[in-house]
Amino acid sequence: MSQQNAVIPSHTAIDPDLVERHNRRQLPELEQDYEFLGEQLARRKIDIDNICQRASGFDVAIPTWGVGTGGTRFARFPISGEPRNIFEKIEDCAVIQQLGRATPALSPHFPWDQVDDPVELKQHANAYGFRFDAVNSNTFQDQPDQGLSYKYGSLTHQDPEVRAQAVAHNIECIETGRKLGSNALTVWIADGTNFPGQQDFTHSLERYLDSMYQITAALPPDWQIYIEHKFYEPAFYSTVIQDWGTSYLCATELGEQAKCLVDLGHHAPGVNIEMIVARLIQFGKLAGFHFNDSKYGDDDLDAGSVQPFQLFLVMNELVAAENRHAAGYDPAFMLDQSHNITDPIESLLSSASMLRRCYAQALLVDREALAEAQHANDVMQAHKLLTRCYETDVEPIVQMARLRAGGAIAPLLAYRESEYRLQKSNARPHPLISGSGIV
Repeated sequence: MSQQNAVIPSHTAIDPDLVERHNRRQLPELEQDYEFLGEQLARRKIDIDNICQRASGFDVAIPTWGVGTGGTRFARFPISGEPRNIFEKIEDCAVIQQLGRATPALSPHFPWDQVDDPVELKQHANAYGFRFDAVNSNTFQDQPDQGLSYKYGSLTHQDPEVRAQAVAHNIECIETGRKLGSNALTVWIADGTNFPGQQDFTHSLERYLDSMYQITAALPPDWQIYIEHKFYEPAFYSTVIQDWGTSYLCATELGEQAKCLVDLGHHAPGVNIEMIVARLIQFGKLAGFHFNDSKYGDDDLDAGSVQPFQLFLVMNELVAAENRHAAGYDPAFMLDQSHNITDPIESLLSSASMLRRCYAQALLVDREALAEAQHANDVMQAHKLLTRCYETDVEPIVQMARLRAGGAIAPLLAYRESEYRLQKSNARPHPLISGSGIV
């Protein structure tokens, strides 16, 4: 959660003078708003500077795929200036970090981000102040040079040669991640069925565990493997790792290095995600998050854009675990979004800011008073203690945290002032044609 192993950047994506001029214009109003909020919080015996300092320590990794245009199953509409390779993706990610100061790590996806020299890639990322978070494998689609197809599964395929190919890819991702300085592998598979009777449920999970045993055995001692579940899609009748319960069972079978990743969109409608988070923390199996939002299913919308209260309640569980120093609590935070109609840089800036906002709101909760209300079965008081914090406008805290870290007070406004997208549109020409499918 905190900015560990910070890398000092030697490159910037946007002229620092522009950011400084932007902040000078915004600072007078921010100082007034921060002082006013500080007085309000002081009456609640809350030190605003302490909250600001703790909020500034909340970091989230940028998914390298996130700076490209996403899409639906029907169409993808690219925008001008899209990054064409991992090096250009890092340039766009650098804008988000320079202005928002909440995203000091990158989460790459292989083979999308595969390069001949991982050391060169690491040096390029370090130049912009980035370290690498979890690496992600891809056995949910066939690659041009791939020998065997994943049409009917990968780690759970009936054919042991297909499973061996998928295992080998994951082990290759571990080796590449090791060279980049990562310490975790995220494994999400699309394996499942579209028709009843297509596969045997028990045997497919047995094959999954057998494959994962092999991958886990290849982990360095200080690494973890994150198991990501998904309720449905692209398999619409059943998926092999379909919910947090199956994820937990598999992580338990695989041992201490295996934990459960929570993607906020990978649940059945109406599921109490914050309670799932609490359970995984309680039993030491929370790997971390892919933050996004949803309305109907796995929509990959901007974090907090539809259900901000749910995001606050998730953060409330995280802060509670942090405060009580829960055993094994050290979650990895990543964004995972599909930007279909927005500028990806703007969406990722917005999401990172929203995460800090909800985290800061959760920091305001009076834990002692909440515990007393719960013990006394004072339902309304307990509820109001939470909602009062959620309803508190902590934007001045989020802005001040950015400013003190060298970022922009209003990052979206500063980004538009920089005309970065226009500059990259001229430098990265490509045909603006619609295509089908997601990134």
